[in-house]
Formats: sequence, structure tokens, C-alpha cells
Amino acid sequence: MIRKSTHARRRALRHDLAKTLRANATGAERLLWALLRDRRLPVRFGRQQPVGPYIADFFCAAGRLVIELDGDQHGADAAILHDEIRARFLTSRGYRVLRFPNHEVFRDPHLVLETILRAVHESGAHSAPD
Repeated sequence: MIRKSTHARRRALRHDLAKTLRANATGAERLLWALLRDRRLPVRFGRQQPVGPYIADFFCAAGRLVIELDGDQHGADAAILHDEIRARFLTSRGYRVLRFPNHEVFRDPHLVLETILRAVHESGAHSAPD
């Protein structure tokens, strides 16, 4: 019997967790996903996508963009520190991280989408792969 490496086990666990998170999306995540999955957008997005040791709420590979939605729990000191460490990791690997509070997604989803699309445009990614 061949044992999986620690790296392979962690990757499988992240994949399973991402699948669970997709199935249990928050209201803000469902609303933003409805806007991001529109085939008329210039790039494609994934949701609950593993990126390194983390799982991004939304991810655009072509634009090297990570989008995070923050609920009330992100105001706690431990969560703020975790978010900062995570953002440093992602930016050190060339990703741009955009954060939006859930209430902003509900209040003005099209402004959030406009901000995301501006970041995609600034990245130079302009067409979705076929």
C-alpha cells in the first residue's frame, strides 16, 4: 500500500473543504457569484478555489486576482491578523487581493462588480479562455 505524501493529503483536504464551502455559500457569496459567472465578462472566475495553502472566495487566474468577502467575524483581532498574513502570502506570489464586506455586496453589488472588473482590466487580462 502506497501512502499519500503530506502535501498530497493537504491538497486533497483543501479540495474537499473548497467543495464544502461552495455547497454552503453565504448569501453575499451567492449574489456575487451570480454576477461573476456571467459569460459576457472578459475573464472567468472560480469560487472557493484553493490558492497555495488558502482557499480564495473567488479567483481569476487570468487576472491574478483573489476576491475575499468579509462577514462580521473578520473584525475580530485574530481574523484581522489571519487576513493580513493571507494577503501577504498571496501578494508575494503575484496576486492582487480585493476585500469587500458582505454588507457592501448586498448594498451595491454592481459597484463591487465594477471595482472587480476595473482590477481585471488593470491586470491586462481581457479575454476568457475557450
